[in-house]
Amino acid sequence: MPLPDGVRLERLTAEHADALLAFELDNRAYFARSIADRGDAFFANFTAVLADRLAEQATGDCQFHVLVDAAGAVVGRVNLVDLASGSAELGYRIAESATGRGLATAAVRAVARLAATDYGLHRLTAGTSSANAASRAVLERTGFRQVLPPAAEPLDGRTVGQVTYELVLEGS
Repeated sequence: MPLPDGVRLERLTAEHADALLAFELDNRAYFARSIADRGDAFFANFTAVLADRLAEQATGDCQFHVLVDAAGAVVGRVNLVDLASGSAELGYRIAESATGRGLATAAVRAVARLAATDYGLHRLTAGTSSANAASRAVLERTGFRQVLPPAAEPLDGRTVGQVTYELVLEGS
């Protein structure tokens, strides 16, 4: 599925392993500024972590997607986890170098369409830090509505507000 700047949305496969690991490593410090760090074990055991994710995807419990640029580099992820009873939780990460161009908004919209049409979902939830204005804007631009007031969550030794959003899907 084409997105801005020739980026493609692809369902995660084992062939994405090297590009996905590079994406996670290159953006680790950037992501850690707004969400909990994945930890050293994630990177040390990446092959096993990816195999676990692909197994979850094969059972239909989760649907993982990557955003791939024209050079084959992963520039983002958009995931649906805990698919059950027509609902799932959406999560996404965009490379620091790819922000500010509408990629996150387009990718969330594309995955929401897939959620309704291909995965048979009727509701998505998403959470973000109350301090992450960019992520909140993406969710609000794509039709998500805040459903719970901010709740205090720990993040690397500090407390941040966590905001929960919901999107009721059309066409499901």
